Amino acid sequence: MDGHVAGKPTPRALIDQGVVPFIKIDKGLENEANGVQLMKPMPGLDDLLIRAKGLGVFGTKERSVINLANREGIAAIVAQQFDVARQVLAHGMIPIIEPEVNIKSPERDAADRILLAEILRNLESIPEGAQVMLKLSLPAEAGLFQPLIDHPTVLRVVALSGGFSRADACRELARNPGMIASFSRALLSDLRHQQSDAEFNRTLGTAIDEIYDASVARVPA
Repeated sequence: MDGHVAGKPTPRALIDQGVVPFIKIDKGLENEANGVQLMKPMPGLDDLLIRAKGLGVFGTKERSVINLANREGIAAIVAQQFDVARQVLAHGMIPIIEPEVNIKSPERDAADRILLAEILRNLESIPEGAQVMLKLSLPAEAGLFQPLIDHPTVLRVVALSGGFSRADACRELARNPGMIASFSRALLSDLRHQQSDAEFNRTLGTAIDEIYDASVARVPA
């Protein structure tokens, strides 16, 4: 964030290329308790947000993890995420709230449902006129997060690939109209250091096209 590209601050260089800049603000995860991993404390967050806003950063991303369908744990993780979100909003930035459900969880569907209820409840705490983004694992039941997609306080619901292969992630995403991809692992999985520039560009382009197509698909659940 504090670097420069061709003499411009990095956020400004991204904006000039049509890229909306976000920063990752979490400091990693606590050890698991009650089936979840909360975010570690973020000392100096207000100072970071002031600096980021001044450089043109649009928003933030903060990740925590849900491993089991523990109602107490999920309530704590969502409450923590929304506490940070309100802090980000107070600085005029958009938070990406990311309570990731582990797709390998034996209680994945139940965890999705508890998470949905807790997010809907906490959205009531967002100041009037403000909006947040949600970055969520693709739900076990297609279409489950439609109430979040339709919620006036939610700017966008984006999907993380969460360990799915790109083919599987795209198939699941297409079954959830209104969610769009925010894939990292699934985007980069076929890229190799040994590839030529042409091979690298072709492989990345193919991945982007597949993920885009899944983001705009309207496949019935």
